[in-house]
Amino acid sequence: MMTALMFVAGLVALVFGANALVHGASKLALSFSISPLVVGLTVVAFGTSAPEMAVSTGAVLSGQNDVAVGNVVGSNIFNVLFILGMSAVILPLSVHTQVIRQEIPIMLGGAVLLMLLGIDGSIDWYEGALLLGLLVLYTIFLIVQSRSQAGGAASADYDEEIKPAGKGQWDSHWFVQLLLIAVGLGLLVTGSDWLVDSAVTFAKSLGVSDLIIGLTIVAAGTSLPEVAASVTAAIKGERDMAVGNVVGSCVFNTLGCVGLGAIVSGTAGLSLAPSLVNFDLWVMLAAFLACLPVFLSGREIARWEGFVFLAYYVVYVAYLILAAQSHSALPAFSSIMFSFVLPLTVVTLIVAMLGKPKPS
Repeated sequence: MMTALMFVAGLVALVFGANALVHGASKLALSFSISPLVVGLTVVAFGTSAPEMAVSTGAVLSGQNDVAVGNVVGSNIFNVLFILGMSAVILPLSVHTQVIRQEIPIMLGGAVLLMLLGIDGSIDWYEGALLLGLLVLYTIFLIVQSRSQAGGAASADYDEEIKPAGKGQWDSHWFVQLLLIAVGLGLLVTGSDWLVDSAVTFAKSLGVSDLIIGLTIVAAGTSLPEVAASVTAAIKGERDMAVGNVVGSCVFNTLGCVGLGAIVSGTAGLSLAPSLVNFDLWVMLAAFLACLPVFLSGREIARWEGFVFLAYYVVYVAYLILAAQSHSALPAFSSIMFSFVLPLTVVTLIVAMLGKPKPS
């Protein structure tokens, strides 16, 4: 019971910490005349992935590498299959052309690079520096690109969404903004410690590996800000935002969280479990690749496609549970999935992509 309470308290601390950090940093940046566009593409975009960053870094410092990497890979799988699936079920999601032509290839490229770097079973500190450097370059590229867009449409959107604190409001003073940042960072550090410790305890009590806990419970928990942001955007009808939030979060997780974790690990490097290299990273890549036919089929994610994504997430978790228990049903389960369900799904998605009229 105490472990469960610590786990929930850790999640709450992570969510509130991320919100406080984003709020304080955004208002402080705006008070220094930094444009809402830059704030939106940096502080706000990275803030939703702050829990993953905090947990992965904290896990590395605690010597729990499986939790650190499992959290990142599991969060990416959760983002695409569960969050996009859930959002599409609520309201079919439109996909901007830029996401298809630019963001998806970058997301796929990051995943392939991670797999290539980790093929030897570890990510060295200099490889982590490469990943983190690519994230910085990607962010700079987005800022420059958005500023140069014709008519300033992107800038106008951010001006509407991100506004400085009004005079006399509770968060208008720099001291309050700094306090929010400090409280947010404190909650993130504390929450990550509680979450990692309780997750390891869960793993031991359930007889499963730290990696399984990281791929499932911890990954879903640290993705709560993305769940809230994407589902809320879908309910409000902001369908582009729901998709962009998920894709951006996956890029940040792959390049930023793994990159920083590898740097923190020092000369020892960030070790990757064999099952992660041989199976889970491939599942993550497959989930990313599944976005292509879905997004290209009329540039939207239909409700039935959302249900397919959700179903595959359930199947993935079920496979992890069966494999962890070495259950007798695992061979039959795997055979049905790989020889019947997966090929049928691929054919269905391709037919949908070819048969659906493209918007003009």
